[in-house]
Amino acid sequence: MTISRWWKSWVGGLGAVGLLGACQTVPVYGNPVTSAPVQPPRHYFSVDWWTPLVEPTLLEYAPREQARPAYDEQNERVIALTRDGYVRSLGAGGQEAWSYRVGTLFYAGATVDGGTVYVPGTDGGLHALDARTGQLKWRYSAEEALATAPVIAGELVLVASQSDTLFAVKRATGELAWLYRRDAPAGFTIHRTSAPTVRGQTAWVGFSDGSLVSLDLADGGVRWEKLLAQAGTRQFMDVDTSPVLDASGRVYAASYTGGLYALDAETGDVVWTSVAQGITSLMLHGDVVIATGDDRLDAYLADNGKLIWSRALEERAGLETVLVKGMLLVPAQRSLLFVDPRTGRSRIAWNPGKGISAPPRVVGSKAYVLSNNGYLYALRLDGRSG
Repeated sequence: MTISRWWKSWVGGLGAVGLLGACQTVPVYGNPVTSAPVQPPRHYFSVDWWTPLVEPTLLEYAPREQARPAYDEQNERVIALTRDGYVRSLGAGGQEAWSYRVGTLFYAGATVDGGTVYVPGTDGGLHALDARTGQLKWRYSAEEALATAPVIAGELVLVASQSDTLFAVKRATGELAWLYRRDAPAGFTIHRTSAPTVRGQTAWVGFSDGSLVSLDLADGGVRWEKLLAQAGTRQFMDVDTSPVLDASGRVYAASYTGGLYALDAETGDVVWTSVAQGITSLMLHGDVVIATGDDRLDAYLADNGKLIWSRALEERAGLETVLVKGMLLVPAQRSLLFVDPRTGRSRIAWNPGKGISAPPRVVGSKAYVLSNNGYLYALRLDGRSG
């Protein structure tokens, strides 16, 4: 069932704020009774359509959808991976074009490239599907839970596992080209994984032992490695942020307990560091590094690491923050937060039901949002206000 943007809105925005926003300092829009969202002010966004993908199960507690939607530009479809183990291709209005059952949970979303959908499964399977029909082209078995969206690097598909292994698979055949593995630390680690970042013939990726590693794409050989965790630290050293590169040749990454680092991408030399802990994702906005933590947002000058602003979040953040139309979209435990990147001020919060864990997929002026209760929403974004 797909609901168009012109449904009769549930009247009760103030009721939603009272029930869902008792601890909020910003307006909250949503429907705590059903999955139908309240239409927020149109100068922020409007809902084009929404559709349920997952049937709720009896006594299911705190469902989570962790896979970011992908977009198939060639066929103009959204690719959604959901907790019921299905891959779905959805066209205009949310109509299903095809579905493919993997039968496992997903920790990360798919990647679409060259008419193929690459799907990482927690059963260790990397599936290559025909983007138009959903037919299986090949499947590589990593025998480790795959935990990042595949990254296309020339003729290779790169995907990292939850067991600190980066796999490079030949995209034409599904055969293994090479792999790079590090031993997991003895202490506790964070349940997240760094996705590789690629430029030219180099990949940068973080590991749970606190290391950031630069690899040669030709054979997986190490160009350099740098320990970002503090000396003597044995717990939560993880570098789970996906590295971020800028035009000046710097790479930014963070250890959960070791802080935020700016390094020379070619040599691994440290340019600057910040002692901020608990960072789980990074993004670059002009000359500013935006760092998302479990319960806060921070902004740093990319040139020297000076803290510009810091804002506590009144709910636990999801995976990654994205920027669109002059607003930061922050998936969070109870809602999708709209944050001004200039000040860190939250403008509104939108609750589609059960909160949001997966980052939205932005395509032009649209954002596709998968809520934790398994509903897919197409939002039309109207830009920053006031």
